[in-house]
Amino acid sequence: MSSRTTHTTSSARTRRVAVSSGVAALVAVAGLGLGAVPAHADPVPPTATCDPAKDFYWDDIASVRVEPTVTDFLAVAIAPGTTGSYTKTLSEVSSVSTTINSSIEVGIEFKAIFAKVSTKVGFSVSDTKATTRTSTVTDTVNFNSPGYYGLYRGTRKVTGQWVRYICARSGSTGYWINTSPNGPGTFTTFDVPEQGTVACSFPEPAGTLRAAARARLAC
Repeated sequence: MSSRTTHTTSSARTRRVAVSSGVAALVAVAGLGLGAVPAHADPVPPTATCDPAKDFYWDDIASVRVEPTVTDFLAVAIAPGTTGSYTKTLSEVSSVSTTINSSIEVGIEFKAIFAKVSTKVGFSVSDTKATTRTSTVTDTVNFNSPGYYGLYRGTRKVTGQWVRYICARSGSTGYWINTSPNGPGTFTTFDVPEQGTVACSFPEPAGTLRAAARARLAC
């Protein structure tokens, strides 16, 4: 498989990226680990009282989980004597949308919540109404050796729970009131989508998006 891949999405915008190989692949995906990011459960405001004149609400993240998710995929078998450049259309196998309490209508008042999610996971996540879905996802790849390959597009899906308190006035003093006394709210968001190629002949680091794509090949 050659070191250059061209990716085209529904917007007809073309970009070129390097297809990782050898040690370079291990470095490129080192930051795509799977797992729950530690977060304290059922967080509460640091103080019992608040200032109604300037403290409107207080948010925090109760739990958060990151998992690599393949959204579009195509397996390609290259037989001896059939190497060369191919343009393939991937099939959608999953999708991720930004939601707050299961609603895709993400208002500006929730940006602070997603900002705290970004801080927890260590990378920027979508904080507006968004989805990984596109009308078409294609890959143009130059294969220079026979083998079994996977063309993929995917992202790091981020899910979890959040809490919000509002500052309620009582005389001249304010007190924090939990807006969800029956349990925390929920959120789903995702990292910038990634598109690339994996091969049966090259193992990928466990817990990464590339490993999730390679697993679909059933090598």
